[in-house]
Amino acid sequence: MIDATPAQVEAYRTDGFVVIPEYLPPDEVDEVRARFDPLFQHRWSTGVAPDEVNYTAGETEPDRTRQLCNAWRADPVIAQTVLAPRHGRFAAQLEGADGMRLLQDNVLWKPPGGRAVGAHRDNAYNGWLDPVNMTTCWMALDDTSADGGTIYYVRGSHHWPPTPAADNFHAPDDWLAHARAVAPKGVDVDALLVPVEVPAGGGAFHHGWTFHGSPPSRRTDRPRRSIVAHLGLVGTRHHPTERHPVYSRYLRPGSHELPADHFPPVWR
Repeated sequence: MIDATPAQVEAYRTDGFVVIPEYLPPDEVDEVRARFDPLFQHRWSTGVAPDEVNYTAGETEPDRTRQLCNAWRADPVIAQTVLAPRHGRFAAQLEGADGMRLLQDNVLWKPPGGRAVGAHRDNAYNGWLDPVNMTTCWMALDDTSADGGTIYYVRGSHHWPPTPAADNFHAPDDWLAHARAVAPKGVDVDALLVPVEVPAGGGAFHHGWTFHGSPPSRRTDRPRRSIVAHLGLVGTRHHPTERHPVYSRYLRPGSHELPADHFPPVWR
């Protein structure tokens, strides 16, 4: 467990993100990395597939970032990391909230020389939540660098008005096109870009309205693997009318509660 310092809380609220150079312990980084090969070969330890599987060997273009969503259902090692109370406690301190729950996890594997992930805002995809909210904990499993396709943030973009979701998320030709198109008049998106450069085990927390994405990797000698815990306020519910094609399957008749067995509280 670590506590957010006043300076980190201020950075999160001003910039929309905070970077933590040392976050996951080395042994946990090794354990999580060891699960990547079996997971992306669709070997699920629990016998249950993730909610979204955006990679199939031999079918998916090899230069695209591989992605699994809610791999915690498929693998106990992933579950142990993304459900850790430390993420919820830190996120709650950043948000001034009394608790956090896991909304979704991501397991991400960007290959050497991999193509971009388009700049986007998580909350633009969260209309199915009430209230719309998300605080994301991104954890690096490899050393990251500005030229290695790391995550970039657009500083202060969480203060911009809400915008619609990006049309082209996976491997766009111009990864910043959507951010530039919806930025407030006179804002130079490129001047606000901040790369997250941390060693393996480093991490970052970002606000649900902060623009982020990653450019193509110019490194051809190593991948960029990461694991992500997307957290929400513990009192978040399903929206009364908006539905998600995947996650609204967990909506129970007569209730808008987010059931704890599918959206587990991680800290109160």
